[in-house]
Formats: sequence, structure tokens, C-alpha cells
Amino acid sequence: MKEVLPIDAALPEVLEALERRSIVVLEAPPGAGKTTRVPPALLDRVQGEVVVLEPRRLAARMAARRVALELADPDLVGWQVRFEQSGSPRTRLWYVTEGILARRILADPTLRGVGAVVLDEFHERHLPGDLALALARRLLPRIKLIVMSATLEATSLAEHLEAEVVRSEGRRFPVEIEHLEMPDDRRLPQQVGAAVRRLTTPGTAGDVLVFLPGAAEIRQASEACAELAQHRDLLLTPLYGDLPATEQDRAVTPASRRKVILSTNVAETSITVPGVTSVVDSGLARIASHSPWSGLPALAVARISRASAAQRAGRAGRLGPGRALRLYTRHDFDSRPEHHPPEIERLDLAGTVLELCACGLEPESLPWLDPPPPAALELAKELLRRIGALDTRGQATDLGRACARLPLHPRLARLAVEAASRGYRRDGCTAAAMLNEREARRSATPAPTGPSDVLDLLDQRRSAHIEQARAQLLRLAPPDGPAASSRDEAIRISVLAGFPDRVAKRRGEEVLLASGGAAQLAPESAVREADLLVAVDAEERRTRGRSRVAVRIASAIEPEWLLDLHPDALREETELIWEPARERVEAASRLLYDRLVLEETRRRPSPEEAAAAARILLDHAAGTPDGAQLSRLKARIALAAGHCPESGIEPLSDARVRAVLEHEALRTASLRELREADLLGPLTPNGLDRLAPETVVLPGGRKVQIEYAEGQPPAVRSRMQDFFGLARGPSICNGRVPLTLHLLAPSGRAQQVTQDLAGFWERHYPAIRRELMRRYPKHAWPENGATASPPSVNRRP
Repeated sequence: MKEVLPIDAALPEVLEALERRSIVVLEAPPGAGKTTRVPPALLDRVQGEVVVLEPRRLAARMAARRVALELADPDLVGWQVRFEQSGSPRTRLWYVTEGILARRILADPTLRGVGAVVLDEFHERHLPGDLALALARRLLPRIKLIVMSATLEATSLAEHLEAEVVRSEGRRFPVEIEHLEMPDDRRLPQQVGAAVRRLTTPGTAGDVLVFLPGAAEIRQASEACAELAQHRDLLLTPLYGDLPATEQDRAVTPASRRKVILSTNVAETSITVPGVTSVVDSGLARIASHSPWSGLPALAVARISRASAAQRAGRAGRLGPGRALRLYTRHDFDSRPEHHPPEIERLDLAGTVLELCACGLEPESLPWLDPPPPAALELAKELLRRIGALDTRGQATDLGRACARLPLHPRLARLAVEAASRGYRRDGCTAAAMLNEREARRSATPAPTGPSDVLDLLDQRRSAHIEQARAQLLRLAPPDGPAASSRDEAIRISVLAGFPDRVAKRRGEEVLLASGGAAQLAPESAVREADLLVAVDAEERRTRGRSRVAVRIASAIEPEWLLDLHPDALREETELIWEPARERVEAASRLLYDRLVLEETRRRPSPEEAAAAARILLDHAAGTPDGAQLSRLKARIALAAGHCPESGIEPLSDARVRAVLEHEALRTASLRELREADLLGPLTPNGLDRLAPETVVLPGGRKVQIEYAEGQPPAVRSRMQDFFGLARGPSICNGRVPLTLHLLAPSGRAQQVTQDLAGFWERHYPAIRRELMRRYPKHAWPENGATASPPSVNRRP
């Protein structure tokens, strides 16, 4: 006789609601029995098959087996996951993983022969589940749809779907929840061992369910608990998706000994494990994500949400009052989000977009529960255009449809299709299967050096799971084309076909990326000598406090392959640049792939580029012409313009200086040549040398430079003896501006500064003469400087 489950009381209400509405939302807590009781109840109410979506392979297999045991005719029930299927021609109730249903709808938009679809555990909001719901609403109005959830707010979901809500309270007993008082610094396996020890002390009863992130943590925790299990006669049983079916059954089947079930989050909602009275919650799970570098699927260990923590704790209260130990503090729990964001908001969407476009559907047109972010959609479409899967109008190409038939990320599907076209279908499918497997990507062990880490993967031992994936890909991949090159070259070209935006160029110990920036080749990569390569997989690593992108898997390419496969990404450009070492403007002619410079040559700017080159040269020509010389010229011109307006000379403007500088810059690209050019000559007005000469000749023939400074009177400096025989001081600007005379002693120090030389000779010279005769007796100091003969410029005084 079947066990009575809490959901049984709600089944009539569910069936009645389906009579009134085509969509029903069923909210029931974990352990209520909705997975195994609601779908069979539909068999007598709908025509055709009932398809149940499960988020995990393990849940699909175990639910189907459980229902088969309860039905009078077990042949009515079957299951299908990615690589396996169990059923018969009479099977009407199918438990399938989410991706299976989405692909089935896309292959047959009417879903012929199906009468109802059940979306189980919809609160987990997996991307394939959201896609299946959107497709069912858009394409399958005749099919009955039940959305089942343990924690999702049913009312808002029902309003969005225009559905009727049915709730089942289930059977719940109080659960005592304990948190850590402070964070535990011990490794997770040791924490689990201590928690299991507490929960299995003598006098306690019931099985213990331990939630851990993944298989590796389960193995470590099992080792940590082994001695305790032997001492207390406990049965340690793992539970995760990749376990053989016999071991999975062992975990969920009652035993004569007290069990400690070490499980992933598969036991959180999808599977009910009987006999559990205590739960240990690590607070962690491996959550679906993707490599930010390649978009390939990945699992990241992350903190679970508060809703997930509540579900885990609830597993201890199914049979009676229970106990849950959380290996984190209450503050940690309170800081967690209520729910994780839907996968559609955080995963790579390239595969989903390609599937839809291959069927002629616009992703934006579907009635999504939460629409995909526009930026993520555009990124996905851009990648698909680059690999040739979409055309410029966003429609799938023949190549794109071939890629869509393969259950792979579009990058890997493109790799496999390209390899098949080059006659190496088997190797391409093997490479794609290996790269799609996270463990294979992490455990690559390449040769010391080589042309491709992907080729090294082909030579590694393959797991049974990868062999299954490879066999499936071989069934779906296009047939072999003619072999046009060696296997190694074909695979390397195929890698480029799938990763056109990940081209890089080696520069010493690092690689420059076509997308911009730089990365380093990781030690585990064998591709150390290639000039050009594809960075297939990379991750961020911290070394000595610095964060760098490390390329883990790379594959060398040849430059001509870029032209063959991705000519649109190639372009030639010429840029005028400043070459600081040579202090000149050069024309750099480059061949670029995206932002990566493949080739570059330098030359002098052409006549057509002279104007632009001149602008760059002038930006680096500070101090040209010489600042002191230019200021002196400006002062000369200002003096002539101010005192001799009849000359027509105008003050020298900055614009005029710039114009002359620009004119000269047009004739050269070199700063050295610009400095050596006569820039002041063109700025000097006619007549300036007469009105404001650069020098003045004193009586003894000495030529002395006139000092000009803006805002200061013009001046000359020379020895006092040089002015002997000069009754009056010299003047400029047609005699209108007397020069300021700095009369220097033999030591070079000024003895007098004056514009009235005649007055100096008469009033001051006699006293100064006596002092100079005392200090400088070897020099001649005549009584009358105005009439004395000056020393010759060729004779020392």
C-alpha cells in the first residue's frame, strides 16, 4: 500500500484547477510528495504524455523509479537525461532534465503527443526551466502546465502567468536550529566531523543529512568521519549526481544501521531522504555559473541563500521534531540574500539565443518570467555573429543551425562543426567534449612545450562521462568533409573558429589580447613559443598581491588563418604617433585584428599627412622657439611699435608666433629640425633692426648686445672704459628711447646705472675715479671720461 503523503489531500484541488485554467501554480514544501504524486495523477486527466522537468539528473532518475514502484503498470513511467534514457513504447510519464524539454520544444514547436508539462522545483530558477516556461506559454497554449515550487512566492508568479494557485501545507515539525557563535577557522571536513559527532551521541536517533558543495568535499568529509563512523557503527553514504545508481539507491534506502548521508544540494528539494532527523548545513553549494573568459559552463562554490538554508533545515522536520546545525554564524545567515537571482540574469546566454534563433524565434519576443538583460543578449548575439552562427540581421545561418544541434556552448559547437568540415569530425567532437568538461579543463597536464593544449587534451585518458558526451556529439555532428590538412592543423584552426575574440600575441612573458589588455601564460600551458595563439580558457589569479589573468589552455595559430576564417576582424590603419626616443612624428602603418597589432611599419609622414603631423609636433614643441629669444624679440617689437607708430610696426601676437611655428612644422616632422630652423626671422618686421637694433657699437669698436625685456627699458652692459670718448649715451627708436647704461668695474660689477651719461661724467665720475684708481691701479683712469680715448677692442686694458 502506498504511503500517504501530505500532497495527496491537495490532488483533487490541483485537478479541478486544471479543468478551469491551463496553467496552475502549486506551492508545497519539500517532502510533501509533489514530485512523485502530482504527475501520475494527470495521466487519467490528459491525453498523451506528461513530461516532468527536473533540475537534476539524479532527481529525474530517482523520481521515475519511485513512481514506477507505486504504479500498477511501471512501464508507464520513464526518464531521460542528457546521455541516458529508460522507457518503453508504452511510457506516458517522462521525468526529464530541463534542457531535454527545451530542445524537444524547439525541435517540435507543437510538442505533438504531449498533454501536460510539469515544471518541478521551479523556485530554483534555472535558465532551461525559464526557457521551457517561456516556450510553453508562447508555443503550447493547448497543453496543461503545472509550475511546482517549494519556496517561490506563488501569488506573484500566478499573477504573471494568469494562473490559479493551489497550496499544500505539507507535514512540518519544529526544527531546532543552531548557529556557530563565531566563525570556525578549521577546514570544512573537520567542522563536519565535529558536527556529526555532536548529532550522533548516545541517546540520539535518526539519520543525519549533511549538505556539502560537491563530490570532492563529500569525499573529504567521509574521510574525516571514517573513524567516528567505525566507533559508533554509522553508515556513511554519499549522494550526488555522478554516483552510480546503486550507490544513489543506497543513500535513500532505509538501512539497519544509523546513516550519515553526505549530499550535495540535490537533497535540498529534489529528493526526499527518509529517516532524517538531523541536518548539518555547510552553508555552501556549487552554483551554476560560467567562465567570464570563454562563457563555458562552470560551477562556483558560493554561499546559499536564506531560502535554501530554510529548506535544508526543514529536511530534519519531516518525521518529527528535528535539529539543524549550521556551520556559520547567525550574522552570516542574516547577511545572505533571501533568494539567489535567476540564472537568466547571471549566466552566459549565447547557447539559449542560438537555440531560439535556429528555430526562428526572437529571444526578446518570448514571454519570459524575468526578461534577459539586454546587455547580456547583445553580448551573446555579438559572439554568435563572430563565429558565423548568426548573420547581420540576427538570423541563424546554416552553420548556426548545425551548431545548435549540438548540446554544447556555441563556441565548442563551432569548433566541432569546423573540425568535421575539415575531415576530423571524431577529433573535433572529442576536443569539444573534453573542453566542455570542467574537470578536464582543470586537470590538463600538457607536455613541456607544444603547439596546442587542446591537442594535449586529445591524448589524455577520458572518463566514461566524456566518452558518453563524445558519442552523443558524433551522432549529431555533420559528416566529415574532405581532409585538407593534418589533424593537428585542422584542430588548431577549429579552435580559432570557436574563439575568434580570444586571439593573443606573445610578448616576452605575457600575451597581448585582441580584446585589449594583457595576460600571462599559466605554468600548466604548453604553448610557450608561439607568436600568435588563441587563449581558450583563462582565470584570474593573485600572485604577490597582484591580480593577473592567467591563460590555462591555449592553442597556437598562424596569421593567414585569421584572413581565411575572420577577415572582417582584420583592418589596416595608419596613425601618426610621437616617437619620444627620436623626438619626431612618425606614420605607423598597422595591420590589426580587433585591437591586436599583427604587423607595424614606420615612415615619415606624407605630404597629405603634414598638417596632422605638424599638430602633433607642436604639442611636443614646448620651448620652441627659445623662450628667452622670443621674449626679447617681442620686447623689441613692442618698443618700436610704441615709440615709432609711423613705422607701421605692430606688437607681436601669440597667434602670429603660432602661425609661423605651424608653417615651419609643416616642413619637418622632427623636433630637432624645428629647433634648428630660423623661426625668429619671419617674425621680425622690416625696419626693426634700424629702430630697435640688437646691438650698439661703442667708441672703441666694442659691439654690445642691447638687453630687451617686456616692461623694462632697453639696456646695455659694458666696462666703464668702453664708454670713454662718448659725451652722451646712445639711444634707439630714432633717438626717442635712451639706453640704460650699466657701467661696470673691471671686476664686472656695476659701478653706475644711468641714462644720463653726460651728467655721470660731470657729477659722479670724479669720485668714482679716485676709488677705481685705488682698487685697480693697473688700469687707466683719465680725468675726463667724455673726451678720453677708449681702449681698443683688440687690446686688453
